Amino acid sequence: MKGTSSLSPTPPARSKALQETRLLLIRHAETSAPQVFHGAESDIGLSDRGRDQARRLGEHLKGQDLRAVYGSAMARAVATATPVAAACRLDPIVIPELHERKIGPLSGLAREEGWEVYAETKARWIAGDLDATHEGGESFAAIATRVVPIIERIRDRHQGEAVAVIAHGIVIRVLLLSLLHDRSPADFDSIAIDFASINDLRWDGNHWTARRLNEVVAPSPDRPVA
Repeated sequence: MKGTSSLSPTPPARSKALQETRLLLIRHAETSAPQVFHGAESDIGLSDRGRDQARRLGEHLKGQDLRAVYGSAMARAVATATPVAAACRLDPIVIPELHERKIGPLSGLAREEGWEVYAETKARWIAGDLDATHEGGESFAAIATRVVPIIERIRDRHQGEAVAVIAHGIVIRVLLLSLLHDRSPADFDSIAIDFASINDLRWDGNHWTARRLNEVVAPSPDRPVA
């Protein structure tokens, strides 16, 4: 992928304030071990199906006039962003801070083995305790503090343009619940984030709105979500 971006907050010289900015938040394609928790501590790659999903994402997006493709530096995001950017005749841009949630000892556990700990934290977020987390894990508030400013800088850099950001399930869910004025952390369980799914957001200069959430271009048979 292209070198790490500093994402200067300076907006483009030519104002595009009267045009909507389009942001596609895309979850990486299926990992090679989809039934295991993978946090920021696990730099796992894609399965064969995941590589096919990434290719199909690129085919789906190549005519949509994307001006940039950003992605996490994690292997699963890089392997998804690379064919998407190539299909759009772009060089993908790495933003390491878009990494997956830090989950400490949960990383590498089978989903059924670690689900109780994850679900307890999630329930506390839904109840409004956004600083809640397990030992070694990142809270909702900490994730939002890390990633929302990145999206704001991308928005300012690409006023009136369409861009894609390829990241991770919980990161995307936190972004959606932080950016959309008609959503809140109480809606955490109502938003699915499937592998290789697209969340199409628009910025009108004042608010983000969702045109489509969790559009799945190439589904996995069991459709595991974060």
